[in-house]
Amino acid sequence: MLGASVYVVPFMIQRNVPGIGDWVLPAFLFAAVPAILAALAYSILASAMPRAGGSYVYASRGLHPYLGFVASFSQWFGLSIVIGVIAYIIVPFFRDIAVALEWVRLAALLELGVVRVGLALTMIWGFVGVNVMGAKFYQRTLIPLMFLMFALGGIVIVTGFWFDQADFAAALLEREQRSVPSGTADIDIATFLAAAAILFASFIGFDAIAQAGGEAKNPARNLPLAIGIAIVTVGAYYFLFTAAVYHAVPWPFVAEEAIAKDITAPGLFGYLLPSGWAVAIVAGAAIALINDLPAMLLAVSRLMFAWAEDGIFPRWIAGVHPRHHTPRAAILLSGAMASIGILGSHFAGDFFLGIDIMVTSMLVNFLLMCVTVLTLPSRNPALADAVTVLRSRRWQRILAIGGVILLTGFLVIHIAKDLTTETSAWYFHSTPVWFIVMALASVIYFRELGKLKREGVDVQALFRQLPPE
Repeated sequence: MLGASVYVVPFMIQRNVPGIGDWVLPAFLFAAVPAILAALAYSILASAMPRAGGSYVYASRGLHPYLGFVASFSQWFGLSIVIGVIAYIIVPFFRDIAVALEWVRLAALLELGVVRVGLALTMIWGFVGVNVMGAKFYQRTLIPLMFLMFALGGIVIVTGFWFDQADFAAALLEREQRSVPSGTADIDIATFLAAAAILFASFIGFDAIAQAGGEAKNPARNLPLAIGIAIVTVGAYYFLFTAAVYHAVPWPFVAEEAIAKDITAPGLFGYLLPSGWAVAIVAGAAIALINDLPAMLLAVSRLMFAWAEDGIFPRWIAGVHPRHHTPRAAILLSGAMASIGILGSHFAGDFFLGIDIMVTSMLVNFLLMCVTVLTLPSRNPALADAVTVLRSRRWQRILAIGGVILLTGFLVIHIAKDLTTETSAWYFHSTPVWFIVMALASVIYFRELGKLKREGVDVQALFRQLPPE
């Protein structure tokens, strides 16, 4: 779950949601509430249905097969696109390292579009290979990167609380002979909620834990435990990181810079730190971005595998590698969609479209997970009895209803903001793109479901039981 959005989103939000000003931290805290409720819903469902495919299995068995497909395809599409976005925005971090080290020719080379796209595609398909190789190879790749990320991100936290805004103002005056701009934020509720909806995306990642349920040891216990650890520790880390940056850097400066260009935490701290430390922070951001890729590819590929295993997607997608025992076809197709995300980011010239698609997709997914917690006892009593996390139905209803209300509100606000934002073409709005893709996916779903019925499969019985382990 520990990703790199914290290096960019809490600061670029000054451009994406003008007027948020010094209310970023309260918006971040508010965004954590529906994220925690969604994480609890995932934990409840994972304890009863520890299978590959996570959200698809949960909603198809506990709500409705088609809504399970909607929840999971929305998740697959949004995360696959943002995998490509992440790979695409890694390259400028490499460029910043080259600039800090005064490797001028390399920095200029990394500015070229063909180089940027080529490196992004190379990273995607390199981690496709990591996922095909299997869980042990994946573990040896991911765990060291995670500890390195915490260590390098810790530099930002310590530095941010060590320096104050007066130090930053002095450094800015010395380096660029300019003063920190002044500003006041006349916040309104619409601006606050729009910012919280965007910052909510920083908390996703725990959903990836649920997708590989069939490959975890003692999944009924370990999946909910991992989700709980992730949302608490990483959420606290994100908040400390953001608070540290805004403690040292005045928000009017962040807002002014965000309007003029893309900014990151390492770029802002470049005013306060020697070049060597700045390089370490940029490297931490790059590693955090790279670390996102294998985890997200693992999650989205297991969704495809679960659809194909149930027969609502072409069955050849459920093919398993004979040696590594991984869903090779599903991983390759997910890598292909991520590659489209890279090309889309490049030709559109704006990576925020991919982030907006991901936010829409995940809000729909989390909303349907909360609804599933409400419907599971009536839809599938046997699976409801298998729940081991928060077994009290009263508390399950309270958290699920709270999640439904907050997530619906976030979804409405996010869609309204998307549709009212001025763009050069309709397809730069995430909402119509999401609806078109979901319509095309639904055609495949109903076609494959029809095939199952014609083959004499008892569809109702199929969706009452869990897939085989």
